[in-house]
Amino acid sequence: MEWPESRSRVAWWVVAAVLGAITAWILFTYVGTFVLGLFLYYVARPAYRRFRAKLRPSIAAATALLALAVPVVLLVGYTLAIAAQELARLQQSIDLGPLTDQLEPYLDVSEVVQDPQMLLQNPDIVNAGQLVAEGALGYVPIVGTALINVFLALAVAFYLLRDGPRLGRWVRETFSDQEEFLSVYLTEVDEDLGSVYFGNILNAFAIVIVAAFVYIALNAFAPADGIPYPALMAVLAGAASLIPVVGMKLVYVPLSIGLFARAILGGDPLWFPAAFVVATVVFVDFIPDLVLRPYVSGRNLHVGLVMIAYVIGPLLFGWYGLFLGPLLLVVVYHFARLVLPVLIDGDGVEAIPAGTERDLEKRADSGEDDSDDGVGSGSA
Repeated sequence: MEWPESRSRVAWWVVAAVLGAITAWILFTYVGTFVLGLFLYYVARPAYRRFRAKLRPSIAAATALLALAVPVVLLVGYTLAIAAQELARLQQSIDLGPLTDQLEPYLDVSEVVQDPQMLLQNPDIVNAGQLVAEGALGYVPIVGTALINVFLALAVAFYLLRDGPRLGRWVRETFSDQEEFLSVYLTEVDEDLGSVYFGNILNAFAIVIVAAFVYIALNAFAPADGIPYPALMAVLAGAASLIPVVGMKLVYVPLSIGLFARAILGGDPLWFPAAFVVATVVFVDFIPDLVLRPYVSGRNLHVGLVMIAYVIGPLLFGWYGLFLGPLLLVVVYHFARLVLPVLIDGDGVEAIPAGTERDLEKRADSGEDDSDDGVGSGSA
């Protein structure tokens, strides 16, 4: 295809700029939805790779999302809603300061979810369902908007899983003059995003869900007051797991000391704080770490940078900063590591930094390079 004359070419560039501005505006407006969809894509991708060997791509993508992504969204959302209710009760006795204004909308909407202990104590399933329905009716617009965003995020993840190879081919054909260098860069980004999203964040979500279940179950047998704000403690433990070295010990060690101190001073049995320590160490700390550690240990990013991204992301962007912060870190980090040195040297970006090809070949020989997935290797 030959370019038209210069005046027409300028007109086409104007059209391209307008379309690019519209696309950027849409992405900016729904950035939380898109980064959530990207996270769900990385969560479901390992299962999709296994299902794809036996099922059609569309069925494999839908099955992977239903098996992993949807349960994660539902369980984490429900746990966070219960934690928000407990935070609202905590607010009545402790002044949370400026944090109150930021959390107020979430505290209000969380009332739509009923405490699981209350539902379990209600033997009538119809009445329990009616309680949930009555609470949801008061927040139909907000809940509806949230459901639409979750649906869009699942759609983004679905099409990334199913049509990733087509996206990869388009990238290679569009930037054919930079194909080799671009493939290296996108492969590095894809690998670390998989590690950050599937390893670190999913590990934190798993800890939140497991800890909430364990703590609520322990409170059902507590001889006295039990664990204070069990769902909120579970969320704090999951958030603390993102901190290197110490992790969730920042939460459950002080809580264990407090439970033992309360039992000794109040004359309560010591078996409950001891059971809390054992259950937390085994089911909340050890088992999730053992299951998900292989996905976390392969990351190439500095743990300090990852921690800073987790902290700054939500502070700057809100809830979706938990996903957007690591995404920006990975993109900027590998740009500074691979592209920037070449640009400074004045060479074209066709020149791949020394050692990068060797690292990619080493990963390919060890089976770590998945040539059928990831934009960097030819698919999305």
